[in-house]
Amino acid sequence: MAFDQLVLEAYAPLQNAYSTQLSGVDLAVDTIPRMRMRRDAAHASASAVLPDEIFADGPVPLGRVLQAGVDRYGNPTRARFVVFRAPIERRAKTARERAELLTTVLTALVANYLNLDPRDIDPDFQW
Repeated sequence: MAFDQLVLEAYAPLQNAYSTQLSGVDLAVDTIPRMRMRRDAAHASASAVLPDEIFADGPVPLGRVLQAGVDRYGNPTRARFVVFRAPIERRAKTARERAELLTTVLTALVANYLNLDPRDIDPDFQW
């Protein structure tokens, strides 16, 4: 199954459970994380460097929440959950492992966006 389809399948239960709260949120897949890190990132713990809206495995981002805002042209943008394909595929070799990891990543992103603990969404959440 294609990665994008796995993302949609992992997101569907979350979107159904929180349809009103997530109605203004887009879902995207990017190949790799493209974000600027602080220069001292190599010498600090991941939690000290990565903001809360980034869900990571140590120093490697697996997904991120982009809040609604305004682009460089002054146009409003919608909030977006971005899932990073390459780091997830490197950590999960089978389709089942990828589906489980995607569920974890998306649960964490939705929880961050809704200002909830991930265990409020999934009582079995572990990371």
